[in-house]
Amino acid sequence: MENLDYRALAVLDAVASHGSFEKAANALGISQPAVSQRIKALEDAAGRLLIVRGSPAFPTGLGQRLISHYRNVKLMEAALDIDLGNQVSMPEIAVAVDAASLATWFPVALRPLLSPPRCQLDVECAERDVALHLVREGSVFGCVASRADTPGLAASGASTTPLGAMRYVCVASPSFAAHWFGDGFTAEAVALTPAVTHERELTARFLAAELGVARPFPHHTLPLSTAFNDMLFGGLAYGLLPFLQAAHGLSQGALVDLLPGRYIDVQLNWHAWELDTPFTKSLSEQVIAMARKYLVAADH
Repeated sequence: MENLDYRALAVLDAVASHGSFEKAANALGISQPAVSQRIKALEDAAGRLLIVRGSPAFPTGLGQRLISHYRNVKLMEAALDIDLGNQVSMPEIAVAVDAASLATWFPVALRPLLSPPRCQLDVECAERDVALHLVREGSVFGCVASRADTPGLAASGASTTPLGAMRYVCVASPSFAAHWFGDGFTAEAVALTPAVTHERELTARFLAAELGVARPFPHHTLPLSTAFNDMLFGGLAYGLLPFLQAAHGLSQGALVDLLPGRYIDVQLNWHAWELDTPFTKSLSEQVIAMARKYLVAADH
C-alpha cells in the first residue's frame, strides 16, 4: 500500500483495541461516522477487509499487520524525539507472558522501565501457543513462552533468546500430605488423591517420570492464581508449584516437598521483534537479565 494514512491507521488501531467503532470514536474524540469513513478509506486503498464487523469488532490478518506497523512506527518516532530532545509521549508496548513468569520473576524486570515510567505496557497472560501466535501476527512486541521449534518466527524477523528454566516442585500442606501420603508419595496413593493443576500435561509428565503413572489421575484445574495457591496451602490438593513461589512456604513449614530433590524444568524463551528503539531494547535487556538471575540455567 502506498501513501499510508497514519490518522486512519490510528483509527484502525483504536477500533481493534476497543472492540467497537463507537468506543473507538469516544476514545479518539471524533464521531462514529468519521471512524467508519476512515476505516472504509483504508479498506478501499488495500482492496481488502481490515476489520470484521461484530461484537466485538476485530482485525483481519492484514488489518493486524497494519496495526503492528503503525505501533512500530510510533515507537520509532518516540525514539527519534528522544534523539532530538523533544518532549516524548510514552509509547505503548504489548507483550505476552506465561502465568508462572507473571507470578514470579517477570514483574521485577519491569521496574527499570516503570520507575520513572518510560512506556505504557500492555501485558497479556498467555501460554506458549497463544503467545507465539500473538508475536507471529504482530499483536505483541515479544513474549515469554516455553521452548518450541519456531522457524516461522525467525523467518519473519523475530529473534529467539533462551532465558533458562522455570523449575516446578511437587508440594502439599503438611496435613494434606500426612492424610493422603502417610505411606509415601506413590502411584497407588496418587490414583486416589486430588491434585490441582494449571497445565495437566505438565503434571502428567512429572507423575509418569517419577512414579510411572500412565493412567488418568484425579485433579482440579485452575489457572496459576491466588485460588490455586489457596488450594495447596489450604490442604485441599497437592500439585506442582514454581519453586520461586514454593520456596517461602517450604522454608516456613507451610508446604512440604512430596519428592525431595525431584522436580520438572520448563525451558523458557524470549521471542521478540528486532526493533531498534530505546524502549524495546531496554525491555528485552531487562527481561533477559532478570530471567537469567531468577531462573535455572538453561538445560541445567
